[in-house]
Amino acid sequence: MFSTKAFFIAFVALFGAQTVSAAALAPATITAYSGSLNPPNGCVTIPVVSDDCKDLTGGLSFLNKEISNVVVPAGFVCSFYEEFGCLGSQNAHNVVVLTGGDWSMGSVPGIASTQNFNDMTSSFTCPPV
Repeated sequence: MFSTKAFFIAFVALFGAQTVSAAALAPATITAYSGSLNPPNGCVTIPVVSDDCKDLTGGLSFLNKEISNVVVPAGFVCSFYEEFGCLGSQNAHNVVVLTGGDWSMGSVPGIASTQNFNDMTSSFTCPPV
């Protein structure tokens, strides 16, 4: 006779019991601020799509040339560009590359030293590491 309980035990033993947390299913996001991080001012959370250039147009146009602070998710490397279309060169001053953490765009890593990229971003991309 077939036992549902025995089938379940055999299935779990064979394939393992895996649980997926809600956080694992949630998309990664960056948080961009036109004002301060603390207290939060003018912030918006934007989903990160790997290798997808995000222009600050349409519903995000209020952030164009207005980003002062960003929070980059751990495990991602985000490039912020002065031009639309993620156009720029890492050898120029029109792009900055930031890893996971909280960043003030007024003082970010540049080519030779820190640089001011405050209110300069028009597009960005955030692929995972």
